[in-house]
This record gives sequence, C-alpha cells and structure tokens, in this order.
Amino acid sequence: MERELALEFARVTEAAALAAARWMGRGDKNAADNAATEAMRAVFDTIHMDGVVVIGEGEMDEAPMLYIGEKLGNGDPPAIDIAVDPLEGTNIVAKGLTGAVSVLAAGPRGCLLHAPDMYMDKIVVGPEAAGCIHIDAPVEENLKNIADALAKGVNELTVVILDRPRHMELIRRCRVVGTRIQLISDGDVAPAVATGFPDSGVDVMMGIGGAPEGVIAAAAVRCLGGEMQGRLWPQNDEEIIRCKAMGLADPGKILLMDDLVRGEGVMFAATGITNGSLLKGVKFTARGAITHTVVMRGRTGTVRFIDALHRLDKKPYFGRGRRATPV
Repeated sequence: MERELALEFARVTEAAALAAARWMGRGDKNAADNAATEAMRAVFDTIHMDGVVVIGEGEMDEAPMLYIGEKLGNGDPPAIDIAVDPLEGTNIVAKGLTGAVSVLAAGPRGCLLHAPDMYMDKIVVGPEAAGCIHIDAPVEENLKNIADALAKGVNELTVVILDRPRHMELIRRCRVVGTRIQLISDGDVAPAVATGFPDSGVDVMMGIGGAPEGVIAAAAVRCLGGEMQGRLWPQNDEEIIRCKAMGLADPGKILLMDDLVRGEGVMFAATGITNGSLLKGVKFTARGAITHTVVMRGRTGTVRFIDALHRLDKKPYFGRGRRATPV
C-alpha cells in the first residue's frame, strides 16, 4: 500500500504544478496559489486513505482548503499524516523566476512534527556530510567539516541562503571564508532537498526560513539519508505560546531528524513548476504538458524521477485555458 500511495502522491503534486504553471509570470501569486491548492485537493479526494493535514495552508478559519486538521481521501486505511505546500514559491511563479515546486510529505500517523507557522533556523546537508554539522557550531567550522566530508575545498562549496536582511551576518561570514553562495528570493524546500543530489550543485543550505517548510524538507532529507537540524525562531510571546500549545514545550530545543520526522515510513513527492536546480518546470506543448517529478520512500530509500506527458484534452476537468483542476 505504501508503494502505491507514493505514486498516487506524485499525481497530487503533478496536478498542483500544472494548475499553478498557467499563472507563471502573470503577477498574481494568490491566483497561482489558489489554483494549485484546488488542484491538489481534487486529486487527494480520489485516493484510498484516511488522511489528515498536519501542515497545510493555515487553520480552518484561515484557509478554504487544505487547512490543518482537514480530512483527505476516502477514509479507508491506512491512517496518514500529510504536510503540503501546493505552491512553494508563490512570488517565484508570479515573477516567472526559477525554483518553484509543488510539494508534499506524508507518513503514518504521528510521524511528522506539527510545526507551528513561524520561522525556523536550519542547516541541511546530503548523506556524504551527515554527522558533520551542528546548528550551534560556528559557520566557519560547519563549512570546513562539510568540505572535508565532500573532499572539496571550502571555496568549492555552494551554500544556498535566503536573500533576507536577517542573513547579512551569515552571508558575510560565508564570504570571508571564500564559500560560493547562491542567494534565493523565496522557497527553501527545493534547495534543501537538492543537497542530497551531488549533481544539483547545492552542498548545504543554511539560514532562517519557514518551520512548516522545514518539516516537509526534512521528510525528503530523511529519505535521502542526509541530515537536517533546526530550531524554532519565534518572534514574540504569542508565537512562544503557540509553540507550547502545539506540544513544543521548549521552543529553543535543537530539532534533530527524529524530532522532525519519526520512523522510516515517510514519503515525499515534488513536481517542478518553474525550472530549478533539482526539477524542471512545467512545459506546455501542442500535445498537452510535460512535468518533472521526484518521489521518495524512506523505508526503501528509493528515489524515482518521473517525466510525464499529460494529454490535457483527455482530462475532463482541465481543458485548455481553464483554471479547473486536473485529475
């Protein structure tokens, strides 16, 4: 059943990517996100599972679909927890930039950290550098240890960092030691996953991004045998209270892989919306559309890349020029 579900989840992210891709470069990030969410929800409804959203588009009163606690599937076993981001990189799609994906993580009930919607400090590496990092170590020490593990010079490493004012000191210290830096405008799930693939060109991801996105990325990192460490970064007393209400008694605790994703039953799927370091974006053709998807299973460590040609004229709910949902 787990094997079949992994491939079903590929259908889910493909649908969301196809819907969002129509909005690339059109300057309307909300329309793109809504289209992806509607498409993802429609395909989830066709899957045989008792699913519940543990990380989604918001609380029930904040999001019409894919809200935290929403039930997905037809209600039959198995019981599955699901973390979703129908469009990771809304601004990326709106501006026609690179690196937007539709992504989800899933696994047996209780396997995913119920991360509150706030910031998380993160450091992520692939399997070759697993065991060589610590989130509290100096930046320079982490970079040296990663370089040694990868048999590279520090000046040959590529570090991905979100381009934000809060990262000015991190960027400065990376530049002092000579590390190559790739600054990204949005969307840190895809580069976190890319650390697990040597040919992606990404060796490490560092910095503060979204906590829900951190859990989704951790699912892929676990499947790949890499390592991620995180720490929640609440901005005020209200967020600290929210942490404790969600069962995180110590918001300052270092979150290791077993805290973020428990067990080996985790699954991960992502489909490119725009071209990135790991996945190609949706390409519309005279015959329909082409998608590029990665699917992973933690239990077996299997990673599948799926190139799919979609005949949109044969999808009854996704005709040419419509916003309707693909199935």
